[in-house]
Amino acid sequence: MAEEQKDGLQENQNEEVQSTESKDAPVEEAKTEEVAVEEAKSEETTEAPAEETSAPAVAEPIAEPVSDDVWDTAQDDGFGEEYSDEDRKKMEALYEATLNQISEKEVMSGTVVGVTNRDVIVNIGFKSDGLVSRSEFRDIEDLKPGDTVEVYVEEQENANGQLVLSRRKAKIVKAWENIQGALDGDLVIDGMVKRRTKGGLIVDIYGVEAFLPGSQIDVKPIRDFDVFVGKKMEVKVVKINYANDNVVVSHKVLIEKDIEKQKAVILENLEKGQVLEGVIKNMTNFGVFIDLGGVDGLLHITDISWGRINHPEEVLSLDEKVNVVVLDFDDDKKRISLGMKQLTAHPWDSLDAGIDVGSKVKGKIVNVADYGAFLEIIPGVEGLIHVSEMSWSQHLRNPQDFISVGDELEAVVLTIDRDERKMSLGIKQLTEDPWTKQDVLTNYAVGTKHTGVVRNLTNFGLFIELEEGIDGLVHVSDLSWTKKIKHPSEFVKVGDDLEVVVMELDVDNRRLALSHKHLEENPWDTFETVFTRGSVHKCTIISKNDRGAILELPYGLEGQVSTKNLQKEDGSNANEGESLDFKVMEFSKEDKKIILSHIAVWKEGAEQPAPAKKKPAKTAGKGGNTINKINKDSEKSTLGDLDALSALKEKMEEASKPAEKKPAAKKKDDASDAE
Repeated sequence: MAEEQKDGLQENQNEEVQSTESKDAPVEEAKTEEVAVEEAKSEETTEAPAEETSAPAVAEPIAEPVSDDVWDTAQDDGFGEEYSDEDRKKMEALYEATLNQISEKEVMSGTVVGVTNRDVIVNIGFKSDGLVSRSEFRDIEDLKPGDTVEVYVEEQENANGQLVLSRRKAKIVKAWENIQGALDGDLVIDGMVKRRTKGGLIVDIYGVEAFLPGSQIDVKPIRDFDVFVGKKMEVKVVKINYANDNVVVSHKVLIEKDIEKQKAVILENLEKGQVLEGVIKNMTNFGVFIDLGGVDGLLHITDISWGRINHPEEVLSLDEKVNVVVLDFDDDKKRISLGMKQLTAHPWDSLDAGIDVGSKVKGKIVNVADYGAFLEIIPGVEGLIHVSEMSWSQHLRNPQDFISVGDELEAVVLTIDRDERKMSLGIKQLTEDPWTKQDVLTNYAVGTKHTGVVRNLTNFGLFIELEEGIDGLVHVSDLSWTKKIKHPSEFVKVGDDLEVVVMELDVDNRRLALSHKHLEENPWDTFETVFTRGSVHKCTIISKNDRGAILELPYGLEGQVSTKNLQKEDGSNANEGESLDFKVMEFSKEDKKIILSHIAVWKEGAEQPAPAKKKPAKTAGKGGNTINKINKDSEKSTLGDLDALSALKEKMEEASKPAEKKPAAKKKDDASDAE
C-alpha cells in the first residue's frame, strides 16, 4: 500500500507541473495569441489523460513503485515540498501495518473465512488467503466461518501463486512441541493405548504414537498386555529420538512415586521375625520374589518348605498371597530375606524318639550327589547315605549307577544328632559283610582258582572283584611268564573277566594277593632245555633301535640281538620283519633273558656261545615229553595255548604236593597302598 501511495503522489506532482507551465505560456514574448490558444488547447488535451490515469491509481496499485531517487529528485525540483521525511515514514508504516509478516515452515493462527465441500479458506493476514483440505478438519464437527484454527505455512506462493497451508502438519508440529514440553517439565500426559506390539504397547499422545515398553507398564511383571488396549493411561515422556521420530513413555514411574512413600513406611518399621503378607510377583529356580506392598523380598527355595523341592512352582503360584517372616535385611535395607517354613514347627522336633543308631528306617531318595544320596524319612528329615555305605564293594564310584531319585528303600541308621539335625545312613549293612563269613577262609584259600572282573588298573597292577565286597590285587609281574608288561592295560582292560589263583589271604586286613601267571607252570624250566647255548632257531625281527633289535622266538618268547650281530652273509644288516636263523648266545632263567646272534650262524671265527652247563639226567628225562609237546605246538605263540608247559610240572612233581608260594614283599606293599 505504501508503494501505491507513492505512485499516486508522483502523478499528482506531474499534473501540477503541467498546470503551472500552461499558466505561464501567455507571458512568453515570442508567442502569438493564436499560438497561445493552440497551446492552451494542447495543455487541456494533455491534462485530461492525466486525470484519467490518476483516478485509478488510488484504486489499483501500479506495478512498479516510484524509487526513492525519483522522490528525492522531485523534491529537489521544488515539487512535493508539503511531504517531509517524517510524513513519508509515517505513510510507509501505515501501509506496512495492513499486512502480516509470515515465514514458511512455521505454525500460525488463522481465521476460517469460508467452508466448501472440498476446502476450507483460511485468512492468516497475508495478501491472499490459503486453502486447506476439508479432510484435515474431520475432528471438528461444526466448523464455520469465524473459527480460529492453527495452520502450518508450507509455501507463501506456489506455482499457481497460491498460499499453501496445512492443518495436519500444524497438529504434528504442535504435538512435538507439547511432547518436548512434557519431557522438559516432567509432566503427566493422558494417553490412549491403541494396540500392543512386540515388547510393549503403542500409546497415542497428542496425536503421536509413542512406545510404552512392557517393563515400564507396572512395577510388577505384566503377563497379558491385551488388557490395556483401548484404555486410557497416564504416562510420562522419558525419551525422545527426533532422528527416528520415536517417543518412549512410562507408566511405571508414576507408580514408583506412590510406592516410594509406602516403601519408606515399611522399611522404617521393618524388624527381624516380623510376619508380613505379600504377593508373589516373580518365580525363579532359586526362589520367589514377593511384593510386600512397595518393597520386594526374596523367599529362597530352601526357606519355602522343610521338605526338599526342586522348583518353587511345586508348592507356590504367581499372584498368590502368602504370609512370610523376615529373616534378615542388610544395613541399607535394600535386600530383604524372607522365610515361609519358619512359620511351622521343625519336623526334627516331631521325629520318633525311638529312632537311634542301628534302627532301620524307610524313605524316598530326594537327591543324588557325587558323594552319596539323601533319603527323606519324613518331610524335612533327611539322612545321608555315603557312597561308601551303599555296597560292600570297594569299586562303587558313582551313586547314580546304584540308586536314583524317587527310589523307595530301607536303610540302617549309622549316626544321629538331633541337636545338629543330622543323620547318616547305610544300605550295605542290611546284608552280611562278605569278609566276616565263616566260609571265606575255605572259599579263598591259598591255591584256589577263581574268575573275577577287572575293576581298576594301576601302574603296579590291577584289582579284580571276585564277589561283591571281595577284591584282590594282581601285581603286574604276576600277569605273564613270558611277556614283559610295563602296564596292566597292555594285557587287559577294565570290565574283562580274568582267571586268577590265590597267592595270599589276609582276612584281618581284607587283602587278597592273586596271580594270573601261576595258573600255568613256569615255562622257563622247560625253555632252558629248548633254548640251550649254541642252539639255532628261526626268529622274526619285530623292532629295531640304535643298540640292536627285539626278536620273536617260538612259544611267544622275546630275544635280544645287538646291531653288530644282525649282519647278514651278503654284508647287509637284517631289517624289521625279516625271519632269519639266530644262534642262542646266552640264556638266563632268573632274568628271563635270551641273547642271540645271526652272524654266529654263518661266519666262521665269529664269537660263539660258551658251552652250557650240563643238567642232571633226572631233569632232562622229566622234561623230554614236555619239549616234544612244545615242538608240536610251536606255531602257537601265546602263553594260554601252551598246555604242554602246565603238564610239565605234573610230570616232574607227581610224587609230591605243591608248596604254598608267598608273593614278594614289594607286592604286598603295593596292594596295601592301592587299598
